[in-house]
Amino acid sequence: MPNLWPLIETNGGDITRLLMGTPLAQVLSGPIKDPVAIFLIIMAMMLIAPLVFERLKLPGIVGLILAGVAIGPYGLGLLARDETIVLLGTVGLLFLMFMAGLETSLDDLKLNADKAIVFGLATFAIPMVLGTGAMLLLGYSWLAAILVASCFASHTLLALPVLTRLGIMRAQAVTATLGGTLITNVLALLVLAVVVKAHGGELTLQFWLFLIPALVIYTVATLWGVPKLGRWFFRKFGHDEGAEFTFVVATLLVVSYVAQLIEIEAIIGAFLAGVAITQLIPALSPLMNRIQFIGNTLFVPFFLLSVGMLIDPMILISEPRSLVVAGVMIGAEFIAKYLAAWGSGKLFGWTFPSTMVVFGLSVAQAASTLAAVTVAYEIELVDEVTVNGIIAMILVSCIASPWITAKWGKGVKPEEKVTTSETQGLTDRVLVPVANPSTEDNLLTLAILLAKNSKGTLLPLHVLSDKNGKVSPEQRIQQTQLLAAAETIAHAATVAVEPIGRIDAAIAGGIVRSASERNATLIICGWKGYSTYRENFFGDVIDRIVRRSPVPVLITRFPQPIENTARIFVAATEAETPSWEFKQTLEIANSIATELKANLQLLLIVTGGSKDVEFDLESFGLSETTPVQRLRGNFVRKVSRMLKTDDLLVLTSGSHQHQAFGSSGRLVEPEAIVRAHPDVATIVAHFPPRI
Repeated sequence: MPNLWPLIETNGGDITRLLMGTPLAQVLSGPIKDPVAIFLIIMAMMLIAPLVFERLKLPGIVGLILAGVAIGPYGLGLLARDETIVLLGTVGLLFLMFMAGLETSLDDLKLNADKAIVFGLATFAIPMVLGTGAMLLLGYSWLAAILVASCFASHTLLALPVLTRLGIMRAQAVTATLGGTLITNVLALLVLAVVVKAHGGELTLQFWLFLIPALVIYTVATLWGVPKLGRWFFRKFGHDEGAEFTFVVATLLVVSYVAQLIEIEAIIGAFLAGVAITQLIPALSPLMNRIQFIGNTLFVPFFLLSVGMLIDPMILISEPRSLVVAGVMIGAEFIAKYLAAWGSGKLFGWTFPSTMVVFGLSVAQAASTLAAVTVAYEIELVDEVTVNGIIAMILVSCIASPWITAKWGKGVKPEEKVTTSETQGLTDRVLVPVANPSTEDNLLTLAILLAKNSKGTLLPLHVLSDKNGKVSPEQRIQQTQLLAAAETIAHAATVAVEPIGRIDAAIAGGIVRSASERNATLIICGWKGYSTYRENFFGDVIDRIVRRSPVPVLITRFPQPIENTARIFVAATEAETPSWEFKQTLEIANSIATELKANLQLLLIVTGGSKDVEFDLESFGLSETTPVQRLRGNFVRKVSRMLKTDDLLVLTSGSHQHQAFGSSGRLVEPEAIVRAHPDVATIVAHFPPRI
């Protein structure tokens, strides 16, 4: 090996200059500029900080915030809070509020509207009163005191990932908090807008005449227009997964940007966008899984790191008055938020753990608070001491919020979905034949929703027939590709999957035998909606499956994406309601409605001279508010008149086959309805005879 030392001595100056240009030298001399090194540090913090803090029994969110302090300009100075960090942090904040909206069902908000309104007004009014009084005692002017108090009133749902992990997002207290957040943040930001206008002498009648109508029109347009536009888009481009995700993100950004145009905070728009679009995305679908995965693992951590990079712990030491101001702010904010949660909990009978979860969720300050204090500082309404105190309050509340939520959230019982043991077992192993990935998306989505709801397994099956000779290599390759595509979709939805490739003399026989051999509990088949005279009621293959299947079969027809479903419409004759087949069909329909966030409605047709029989909704595990309509007359005619384009019609062929089948053996009623409404999705549930 040659001696390189003389060369190093000769070119020492050049080598020194070379080394000073490396990222390592940048770490020592100032913030890193190299993009690769920046993302390396950020991704390392995203990975290490949550793992370390969770090992210490602390929420990972706290670790990300403190990691931001450590690597930020007021810590080690590894990274500057430049435009890129601000951009990604802003997107993360919007994603955080958007996912909060996605978890907020409009139906849940309607059911808990009284609780959301009461808590929202309480968590706004109490901090406003206490905060204004506390700041006046510290010598602040009325306008400054009111503005700082509005910072106490608003809050950021920083601990939402904790709730998702604990599985209590649909708990009553949490739903009320989500609705209350919308109310208090809107009111707090309206206070900010009013104070800013008053400070500048611009609080005129014209301001009120613009803001209030614009806010009302914007809210109504978002909650009504986004679902309409989304259903049209999914109907046109529902088979392109990339287009679906891009549409969702574009909707989030457009609605947030329009919110800024009418002078309200973008986070309010992001929350409303989530509430509006949640009607279109099934909770257990691959699309929802992608949104949550990208948000929780990339964008939201960016936001938490960017918040940490704002915090300067040393400022409290260098400015003693900041300690007094910060202490008063923290005390007033914590006491006010606790009183609002405690009072609401007492009024509505929440358990103490639920009350503490509400307190933990509502105590965090970040997004709206930062926006408000930044605006106030820029117009010189508050000084640097106030900003430092606000930052200290943000630090303490951001650490306390996820810790309180995680500690007490374990004592909140998740709301269990009402399902019987029979229905639970019915979806344990769902077999779905796949033939064409462009047409089987809806079948796979339905199978995934049912299987994942019961933590079951998806069994995608493709059968090759060797009846006319050997199977070609091309057919085997196609089979492998189809099953791989189905497996990818299942993995994207985080559901267990066992792909099945089979060669058999007959397609129907292969499906039935696979169901028996692999212990399937349910088969889902596609149906074109009509049959020819050479076929039986569903067509040759499906007819043979139905007649020979040892397990229930859902015969499905989806002329448009299943995500477009707005109502699950269950129709039956009143005579069949006592049957076990009807009960299981209704429970399946209720499960689908829950996952699709669609309304469930029942239509019972009274035939002949029979009297109306009392229908007990609770015995079927349904809410007392589920609409049930009774009509007399012809089954097909009455059902057809009630159907709408975005309906999913659910029928059963279990107990009235002797009435439904014609002399040709075809199932007359479903086919007649489908021919009259070719755009309406349909499921016909068939159950084998009980032995």
